[in-house]
Amino acid sequence: MDVQQSAAGNGRLYKLAVSSLAALIFISLAWELWLAPLRPGGSWLALKALPLCLPLTGILKGRVYTFQYSSLLVLPYFAEAVVRLFDASAVSRACSAAALLCSAAFFAACLAYVKQRRKAVGNV
Repeated sequence: MDVQQSAAGNGRLYKLAVSSLAALIFISLAWELWLAPLRPGGSWLALKALPLCLPLTGILKGRVYTFQYSSLLVLPYFAEAVVRLFDASAVSRACSAAALLCSAAFFAACLAYVKQRRKAVGNV
């Protein structure tokens, strides 16, 4: 794979990671504040979106270390989405399915991005 193809692949993975992280933050907030909160009027569980905001700057700057640790940070969100897929409310199930998709896409994009960046540097 030449440098140009590697850069194109990194660009797609970068865009996928940024968009899936932003979508996961949005879904987490909307889910707990408006769409299907645990309590009427919103829930304090919306604060779960705050840890997702921590790596946002590093992800936007394309820092490999941030991609590495945030791939582990997203795993509890994946687990929560799997558990809440079996919720009684249809809206909550839809939100958890969207969160499941976003967290899985973010995790996969992070791993692939780090792998390609390390391969490009020769640090495999």
